[in-house]
Amino acid sequence: MIKRTFFAVAATALIAAPAAAQQVTFMTGPQGGSWIPLGGALKGMWEKDVSGLQIQQTPGAGISNVRGIDEGKAQIGIANSSTTVDGLEGRAPYPKKVTKVCQLANLYPQYWQLVALADAKVNGFADLKGKSLVTQQKGNTGELLTALVLKMNGMSYESLSKVNFNSYNESVAMMKDGHAQVFTLGTTAPASAVMDLASARDVKLVPVDDKTMGELKKMNPGYNKLIIKAGTYPKQDKDVAVIGYSTHIVVACDLPEATVYAMTKTMAANVPAMAAVVKSIEGITAKDMALDIGVRFHTGAAKYYKEVGAM
Repeated sequence: MIKRTFFAVAATALIAAPAAAQQVTFMTGPQGGSWIPLGGALKGMWEKDVSGLQIQQTPGAGISNVRGIDEGKAQIGIANSSTTVDGLEGRAPYPKKVTKVCQLANLYPQYWQLVALADAKVNGFADLKGKSLVTQQKGNTGELLTALVLKMNGMSYESLSKVNFNSYNESVAMMKDGHAQVFTLGTTAPASAVMDLASARDVKLVPVDDKTMGELKKMNPGYNKLIIKAGTYPKQDKDVAVIGYSTHIVVACDLPEATVYAMTKTMAANVPAMAAVVKSIEGITAKDMALDIGVRFHTGAAKYYKEVGAM
């Protein structure tokens, strides 16, 4: 009788005990970008609502975050859908196929924007030949897409008169001074860098053509055609179709299902808190978060999306 009572008490204590602490690393973005504060907001809500979860947040970037998870250096990361798919396929700049990275949620669209000085006479991608261009540092998602668009249109950086790889601020300064005629970047719309440029120079957004968009989409389902609405930028009098991709959250596929389920549920319940950091997140639904972009969903995320009818 005494033994039974002892085991019953012990069993009750085990059931009542809190979940064991789970320490994970969360790779976000470069200093000065929106991914670091967004990561801070996510860390706060996850640690509050997911029992036992403890998160160490570190800086990162889209491609390095995907590699970090695949190599076991991190368990959560913010990434870009297009370059995550590149990793799954083993395309450059990844040294090999990524196999341990799963989708948690889409968050908001990123727009690859080709901004030309109005007097540069760039109306389509073919007009880039012989022009001077400035883009992001090599290996950045926006720069990789710039090189890819040139290649798909029979060109390369060597086809241009000059190419520079700079920060947004340095790129805008070059465009203002006339040292570059075209500026490419992958970010939200409106982009503060483009607004800054448009305040000093007459510029135009160059639209993506159907042929280039079709080839990109066929090669990589992480790309989609997006529309930058008329009036987004000064003197933009019509809608402009551009190449788009999603900022999304990825996790290690071997994270416990219950943990990822709770993380997904917490995000869906806290959209306003995320939108307070990145306005583009405003109004997203579980269905938006569950959009198929060619990255397999973690079983925990899929369980939640199916439960609420989003998948």
